[in-house]
Parts: sequence; structure tokens; C-alpha cells
Amino acid sequence: MLLQPRKTKFRKLKKRFLKNQIIETKSTHLRFGNLGIKVLESFRFTARQLEAVRQCVNRDLKRKGKIWLMIFPSIPVTGKPTENRMGKGKGSVDYWIAPVKAGTVIIELTGVSLIKGKTALQKGINKLPVKAKVIEKC
Repeated sequence: MLLQPRKTKFRKLKKRFLKNQIIETKSTHLRFGNLGIKVLESFRFTARQLEAVRQCVNRDLKRKGKIWLMIFPSIPVTGKPTENRMGKGKGSVDYWIAPVKAGTVIIELTGVSLIKGKTALQKGINKLPVKAKVIEKC
């Protein structure tokens, strides 16, 4: 099941999110886990991409340990069917995204050995469309 909010104030939003290459200042360090994935570029993650990373890490760890997803796709993106003429309003919601700034920690992990956790997170990074790195708690 893909992530999406149960209820929102408005069904559709304007494109006012994710300006050019903004650097994150708040969520740049690990809060809950010992290992994590830090994104090095600004990007709009879809719910499908986040679910793919989560499943990949979970499968590699054989459901051991605890995983925290630190971002949530709460912004709807609309689209109109192909070969439609101009006009006739805005399209329906196609998918949900989470805008992420450069330097944000998106996944945290604890409860497994350091080597197993790093390999699992590296496999998860391979599923991402942006540059990222594995970080550990100091």
C-alpha cells in the first residue's frame, strides 16, 4: 500500500513547492536510529519511490531491526489524460509527493549490526533517483 494522507484540506494544490536547490537546516542529523540515508540533492520523492526503498531495505534485513521513514508524501500531483484538448479544468490526482531539500535524512535504521545495516541502506540508495549517502551516529 502506497503512502498518502487520509484527508486533506484541499484536494488539489498549486505548484509552489521545492524551489531551486535549497539546503536543509533542520533534519540533517539522525534522531532515532544509528544509521540513515541522507539525500545530497533537492528532489520530489513520489510515494512509489519511498515504498521501493523501504521494501528493499526491509527485505535485505529480513524484517529485523526498526526502520523510520522521516518524510511523508502529502502533496498531490495532478495530471490530465493524454490527447486531451486545452481547457476543461485541472486533472485528477495522479500521485503523491514529498518535497525533500538537500541534506535531509529520509530513512533511519536501528537494531541491526553496522555492516548489515550499511549494505541494506546502500541497496536502498540504489533505488533512489538522486545522489545519497549512508550516515551513522557519532
